[in-house]
Amino acid sequence: MGFQSVDTYHHLIESMRVAYADALQYIADPAKVDVPVSQLLSKGYAAERRSLIRCEQILPHPSPGQVYAHANTAYLTVIDEKGNACSFINSLYESFGTGLVVPGTGVVLHNRGSLFSLDPEHPNCLAPNKRPYHTIIPAMVTRNDQVWLSFGVMGGFQQPQGHLQVLANMVDFGLDPQQALDALRFSVVLDDGVAVEEELPASTMEELRRRGHTIIPVGNGNRGLFGGGQIIERDPESGVLRAGTEPRKDGSAIGW
Repeated sequence: MGFQSVDTYHHLIESMRVAYADALQYIADPAKVDVPVSQLLSKGYAAERRSLIRCEQILPHPSPGQVYAHANTAYLTVIDEKGNACSFINSLYESFGTGLVVPGTGVVLHNRGSLFSLDPEHPNCLAPNKRPYHTIIPAMVTRNDQVWLSFGVMGGFQQPQGHLQVLANMVDFGLDPQQALDALRFSVVLDDGVAVEEELPASTMEELRRRGHTIIPVGNGNRGLFGGGQIIERDPESGVLRAGTEPRKDGSAIGW
């Protein structure tokens, strides 16, 4: 489809909209409800959901697929010389989480519980000793059972979107870690449209609008909307490491 082309933007945006329809319906604490993980991750279900996407027009109102079940954030990653890797995210959700501090520690408690549903029939409904739906996704990618990437993209509901775009940049378009992070991104804003970075060519924005997307250009004042990522890439054969760090937020890539 071409790097940063209209078709690439359109298909990645639509895939996120369809994926969120499922995520917000089915993802909950698996210790408390039966989350249909195997069905959601199956090739057949992916093909079924992918078939909804049209090349020239948006899906007006993505709804959850039919799954048949059986009876403020910080990211860091480290890879050592032996290929041992750690991908780690810590998050409070809101700026100061719950606003509660554990006495004598300075540790602020998170408020991820605000992502529970209050609908008693929803699998993610509020309940004791239950974890809420959340977007914390410290990630790793392997090749031939060897670590290839250890990475993460922070930013609330932008996390899965950032993961999709950064990974597509490296897997589909051959970009290196820094190029993958530097590339322009989009952010599906649920029920409002799609935020894009203002440097996206006007012709690309116009064509996306023609296909039915509500496009929201975003400039320097709110770049954080597009997330903040860090990546370490490891060559499984040589062990050579390459790293990239987010240009839109604080971060650093260090080797020693």
